[in-house]
Formats: sequence, C-alpha cells, structure tokens
Amino acid sequence: MADAATVSALVREATARLAASGAGSPRLDAELLLAHVLHVDRTGVIANPDAPVGTGAQAQYEAGVARREAGEPVAYIRGFREFHGLALATDARALIPRPETELLVDAALAEVSARLTAAPRSAGAPALRVADVGTGSGAIALALLAALRARRMADRVLVVATDASAAALELARENAVGHGLADHVRFVEADLLPPVVDPPYALVCANLPYVATAQIDGLARELSFEPRVALEGGPDGLDVVRRLLDRLPDVLAADGVALLEIGADQGEAVIEAVAARLPGWRCSVEADLAGLPRLARVARSAVAGPAEGAVA
Repeated sequence: MADAATVSALVREATARLAASGAGSPRLDAELLLAHVLHVDRTGVIANPDAPVGTGAQAQYEAGVARREAGEPVAYIRGFREFHGLALATDARALIPRPETELLVDAALAEVSARLTAAPRSAGAPALRVADVGTGSGAIALALLAALRARRMADRVLVVATDASAAALELARENAVGHGLADHVRFVEADLLPPVVDPPYALVCANLPYVATAQIDGLARELSFEPRVALEGGPDGLDVVRRLLDRLPDVLAADGVALLEIGADQGEAVIEAVAARLPGWRCSVEADLAGLPRLARVARSAVAGPAEGAVA
C-alpha cells in the first residue's frame, strides 16, 4: 500500500482490506479516512481520483486503515463525528452519537420552541430548564442548543447535562466550549439526575443504555471499543430507563415531557413500563425513518399529546 501514489489506488486497496476484515461499509470508511488525512471532505476524495498522495499522508492513512481493520470505529480514528449539523469530538470516553438520535433532538427542539413561543418569557424570567440525562459526548444537549441559537432562543434555555462518568462529562465540556455553547449548559456528575431538583424540568431528554445484556456480545465488533456501560441496559435493556421513569414525578414540571430513545423492539415494553410505574401518565412511541420504534414521549395525563399507549 505504501507504493500507491493516487487517491483512487489508495481507496481501492483500503476498500479491499476493510471488506476482508468484515467492516460494514468498507468503501465509505476508506474514503472518510483518506479525506481525514488529506484535510478535505469526502467529496474532495471522490472528485479527485488521480490526485497524488504524498508519502507522509500515505503512512498516516495506512495507520488509520490498520486501526479500522482491527475494528476500531471510524469516528474514534478521525476523532469526531457529524451529528445534527455539528462536528463533535469523539473518543473512547463516550458512546459515538448515532443518526437515529437526531429524532430525539428534533422532538426536543419542537417541545422547547412550542413552549417559548406560546408563552414568551419576560426579561429577568428564569430560563426554561431542560435535562439531558446520560449526556455522553454532549450530543443531544449541544445539538438542541445549537438549533435554538439559530432561532435566537438559546438565551432563554438552560440545559442541565448529567452523566455518571466524569470522563464523559469532560468530553462533553470540550465539545460545549468548541461550539461556543458552554454558557448555556451546566454539566453535573450524577447517577441519572441530582438528588435535589429545583425548579423542575420542562423537558427531560435521555438516550440511556438500552441493549439487553444477552445481546451485548453479539453486537458489531466496533461496538466493543465503546463504553459498555453506555450500552448495557440489563436483561431486557430497560433497567436504566425504568429507574429514570421512577424519578420523573419528582423532577418533571406539571406540564413537562420526557423524551426517551429506545431500542427497535422495545415499543410495547416501554409503554407497559410507564403504565406500571406512572399510572395515569401518557406514553406514545414514534418510529424512526426505518419505521422502527425509536422515541418514547412520556407526560402526565394533563399534558396534551398522542393518545396513551399509542405506537406510531
């Protein structure tokens, strides 16, 4: 591979190697890794197949391809992942943000925007409080705040981002500073939420571990590089989600809403969990772009929303 001199030759050989290693998207991975080394986007790689690549860049590329062959995620090799329009730093301190989680961000943005526009806050009024539980890299909190900033609403919102991992919170803080959002988010090391919550949250967002223990070892090899604690959710995947449900009556405002990402096979189970733990509360489940259950919306019975128990 060291003798290859053009973009197309490098990508071709790397694609073959990654395919042989079992990578799920070998050509895409090869192109992304080369784009990273050359400091261009993937389009630049595709549009310039005959461009020569220097020996130094080839050596860097070879090292990246070797790491990917061993199963390491592309996001860790590149050091960042695109999520909801943001380039977020990623490393082994936290789970890599997934595209399906953007559905939760969109729903959170709709909830916050509706509250701010329906009842505009007067000067000096306390900020609307949002919790991002299990923030990891800070993806949900920062994507929400960036979208609110674009709408000139970020100054009226405070996000409390929690995680049980101090290392994950460090990464989230780095991302917040990098995107100029640190003034709008408070990072708290806690198991789910701090013991004292005053005032309550208008919105609770959570992408908690939801993979069943028995399924962990059968996941794609690259997931073994990510923190297991951020993936494993107990026998049926919902242990941590249930613990959060138990906290909601004490932390959620009377008209508050919780948005929870769930596994594709957990739609009915999460509705049953809400019915058992929060009698009279409403729970509906929204499907992702693939048509799979992905987002649970939980609210007190007085809050308008989809019919209780509905799976979209």
